Amino acid sequence: MPIINALLFLKRDGTPRHLLAPDPLLKKIQKNILRNILAPVPVSPYATAYHKGADVVANAAAHLGQKLLLKLDIEDFFGSIIFPMVRRSAFPDIYFPPAVSTLLTHLCCYNDALPQGAPTSPTISNLVMKPFDSHIGEWCSARGIIYTRYCDDMTFSGDFDAKAVKNKVGHFLQALGFSLNKEKTKLLTRHTRQSVTGIVVNQKLQLSRDYRRQLRQEIYFCQKFGVVSHLKRMNYPLESGDVERYLQALQGKVNFLLQVNPGDDVFRQAMSGIKQMIKANRNSQY
Repeated sequence: MPIINALLFLKRDGTPRHLLAPDPLLKKIQKNILRNILAPVPVSPYATAYHKGADVVANAAAHLGQKLLLKLDIEDFFGSIIFPMVRRSAFPDIYFPPAVSTLLTHLCCYNDALPQGAPTSPTISNLVMKPFDSHIGEWCSARGIIYTRYCDDMTFSGDFDAKAVKNKVGHFLQALGFSLNKEKTKLLTRHTRQSVTGIVVNQKLQLSRDYRRQLRQEIYFCQKFGVVSHLKRMNYPLESGDVERYLQALQGKVNFLLQVNPGDDVFRQAMSGIKQMIKANRNSQY
């Protein structure tokens, strides 16, 4: 797959994620493949990312107020989804002539694996994981365990034997060509802070106090000192468009918080302030 840029993207928690961006023509082709071929195919109800109606809040809400919370992570998720998996799951021979199936797979892969950054990759990953989700989901359901998967993050909650779940998941992933990221395995009781995809789920859905405090402080400094002065104090790069990008990112953080807690008046007011700062910044460009 032709690539024009290897991009470094910071996730919500600040950790880096590397993306491979297709060139404009290939991106247009991939969007057509997504819209006309991939998107209409149903995915597992246990998959809570990358399809209509799915989001991090719904993923977290499924695990609200549970005794135990087990979090497992798939190591190098997109990089582990290789050419044969994509061909078999996304473009099977039962629906496509072999030559067409192979061509479509080539258009969606890079170096014989699924590139993180292509518009087709998220949906393809759900199709590849559909047998896993169905099997593990049914296995968990029979034992009263709640299971969801948000991309490479698997969450299990309820009252259960965590070791048995981990072994079951690890063996099945290995059979499919994946492996667990053991460093990210976490078992949380209701007496500790339980969080799912960044949202605390102990008693009610909410973001952590640290996240809220830091976000509130960031907005306060922007309003008190001005956005540019605040960014200079933070040694933030100030090239063309950087202020706009920063404010858009800040707006996204507040949007996320209001998605979790829509009745939060403090951050509703903060959102109004951010919109005013965005407008003022754009007006200053002219």
